[in-house]
Amino acid sequence: MKKLYCNGKILTMEDENPVVEAVIEENGKIAFAGSLADVDEDFGEFEKVDLKGRIMMPAFIDAHSHFSATANSSLQVSLDDAKSFSEIADKIRAFIAERGIGKGEWINAKGYDHNSLKEKRHPDRAFLDSCCPENPVVIQNSSGHMGVFNSRGLEAIGVDENTEPPEGGLIGKEEGVLTGYMEENAFVEYLKKVPMPSLDDLLKAYSKAQDYYASYGITTIQEGFMVKEMIPFYRSLLDRGLLKLDVVGYSDVKDSGIIMKEFSRSIGAYDRGFKLGGYKVFLDGSPQARTAWMREPYKGEADYCGYGTMEDKDLEDAINLALEKNLQLIAHCNGDRAAAQYIEKFKKIGEYRSIDKIRPVIIHAQLIGRDQLELVKELNLIPSFFVGHVYHWGDIHVENFGEERASRISPAKSSLERGIRFTFHQDTPVTAPDMLESVWCAVNRITKGGKALSKEEGIDVLNALKAVTINSAYQYFEEDSKGSISPGKNADFVLLDRNPLEVDSMGIRDIKVMETIKDGKTIYRRP
Repeated sequence: MKKLYCNGKILTMEDENPVVEAVIEENGKIAFAGSLADVDEDFGEFEKVDLKGRIMMPAFIDAHSHFSATANSSLQVSLDDAKSFSEIADKIRAFIAERGIGKGEWINAKGYDHNSLKEKRHPDRAFLDSCCPENPVVIQNSSGHMGVFNSRGLEAIGVDENTEPPEGGLIGKEEGVLTGYMEENAFVEYLKKVPMPSLDDLLKAYSKAQDYYASYGITTIQEGFMVKEMIPFYRSLLDRGLLKLDVVGYSDVKDSGIIMKEFSRSIGAYDRGFKLGGYKVFLDGSPQARTAWMREPYKGEADYCGYGTMEDKDLEDAINLALEKNLQLIAHCNGDRAAAQYIEKFKKIGEYRSIDKIRPVIIHAQLIGRDQLELVKELNLIPSFFVGHVYHWGDIHVENFGEERASRISPAKSSLERGIRFTFHQDTPVTAPDMLESVWCAVNRITKGGKALSKEEGIDVLNALKAVTINSAYQYFEEDSKGSISPGKNADFVLLDRNPLEVDSMGIRDIKVMETIKDGKTIYRRP
């Protein structure tokens, strides 16, 4: 039966008719959006859904995150709020005791931030050996770009003092002795050697992760870096019909052949809730870890600018592959030099090939320069800003880059002024998939320490909301079916307790998601 939503304010995200009184849903699609007075007997019978004064708007769309990592994080030790080495040790030991982990079993912990630890540095393998001597251990930095193995862990993955790091990565040593620390390509490659959880445990975790995203009003999510090791899990998710959210995957270029073959029905179109959107490459690291690739040195450094993680030739090959296959390419670029590499290669290739058709994305775009935005506009690249960095690591960026450079992170206002279509994301599990917090960050630009980080890059609430709805739909080539409330589009909605356009801007992140609806069916309701 049709459903009529009314008695609340309905924000459509459409330029025409931005607010309507009534929406009719039929068979998972929007059949009508307009005035309640225009709803008559021609629509037939329907169930009336009383919004009771709540706000309805299109469901949020995750422009970049890591679905599998988010699922897996529920099976790992959480170090998110650890403030010292001793707290890390306590959390690992408690996890072993609570889960009944036996000797020799892997311990995987995530979420420590060396910037927030009392010691102000990364732990090392000697520390991990002392707190967990009988198990192989890996702890992952909150950025996802680095981490530390203990001695048993290093032995299990086959790393010793003679192991050479891959290009664009680092294996830490002090006086020739392994510290256990790795970063960028080295950490990514060796983390793959850590055994995955059992299939049953991980499938349960995938279900839990979908509920987690839905609780934030999200109905479309991303697998931001898909490697061949994920194939069995995705095959099971699809075969068992376990996806209740839409998932868009981006393959590691190196594994793309086998992944595209395995999921050929998902290339560019949804099959049982999963779509392969294209390819993913990494061009640098993390600004809070001082591995983002910059055009100018980090504060306090004579010439250290971070470093790139992909050779020009390899990037050109990836761009040409995406163009040949007519699939999107998304690139992790935090620093302005990494952004320059991506922009320059597209500029070069765009001189003889049309790149508009694949809508390339600059993931994170933290420190992209205002002077680079003209080419971004010319090439029709899409910056997807991790705008939550303003709050979560803004104070660290001031330390690493100085206030002037740090104040320009996530230049949404400069992009808006140039007519650049941009999106926001949270890089979950790096931070929670809290779209309203991202909107709050984009509008207010307040750091965790309470510092105002250049209001000149702040934007209005409506355009911030568009960055997590209609613009994100465009990023996925789904603007005709998602991202706004308009007849013919999917009936994907989120219900809020207050109107983001009317509350004080500092109260935006306190707005509660009351209900999430996908294809006309409720998939989350606030208890």
